[in-house]
Amino acid sequence: MGRWLLTRDRWHTGFVDALGTGGLLGQVEGRTVADVLAWLVTTPLTWRKSIQYVAIDMSATYRAAVRTGLPHATVVVDHFHVVQLADKMLSMVRRRITAETRGRRGRASDPEWKARRRLLRNREDLTDDQFATMWNALLGEGKIGQTLLTAWIAKEDPRNLLALARTRADRHQVGHARWKFLTWCADSDIPEVRRLAATVDRWWPETEAFIDTGHSNAKSEGINRVIKLVARNAFGFRNADHQRLRTRCVTTRRARGHLRTAQL
Repeated sequence: MGRWLLTRDRWHTGFVDALGTGGLLGQVEGRTVADVLAWLVTTPLTWRKSIQYVAIDMSATYRAAVRTGLPHATVVVDHFHVVQLADKMLSMVRRRITAETRGRRGRASDPEWKARRRLLRNREDLTDDQFATMWNALLGEGKIGQTLLTAWIAKEDPRNLLALARTRADRHQVGHARWKFLTWCADSDIPEVRRLAATVDRWWPETEAFIDTGHSNAKSEGINRVIKLVARNAFGFRNADHQRLRTRCVTTRRARGHLRTAQL
């Protein structure tokens, strides 16, 4: 029998000027440590030494690549990724507990399905009546409701922890709030909640770096959206070189505009 041979990787790694107007600095196929390092070694050593911060999402691969290729740089993770991860955890718990308890997918008549949007909203964005309606309806549902409310508290705790850290509160206060969150998750006996706690704890130094510096990977997220839009408008690319060229033209217009102005 024959074997599949990978000729092109659909996943690309982009390098973005997070604070300037350079846009997309480079793009390589693949998302491994070797792929990232292969691009970094092509850049001038003086440029690499000038990099102080690298903003990424929660990718252990990229973190390992940065620590290897730019050991002097500080890795930063936007707190948006922590909040997003907590929201995904809660939705996963809701789907799993419904399937296990009811033996089917959620339906519009299920209390947990009715509350799904309110569960994902921030507590401060809910009125007291909205919160009480959600809480009481789930509390009366037995195991499903109690599990979801436990996961909901675990979803809210990281946000409270991040808000406390942003106020530049005493390190002891932040450490105590972090301990309470981790303890709650460990005692919950919910696999998704425990995984959330382990991930937040593992990435806490990088999240703290964001709180201290304010550096974000928002630009790279925006450029990723543009790259996907270019591919969608072209109905896909058969030639990876053409894709990189089209992508680079679209994502560096601002930088090239500044260059033309300087030349004039």
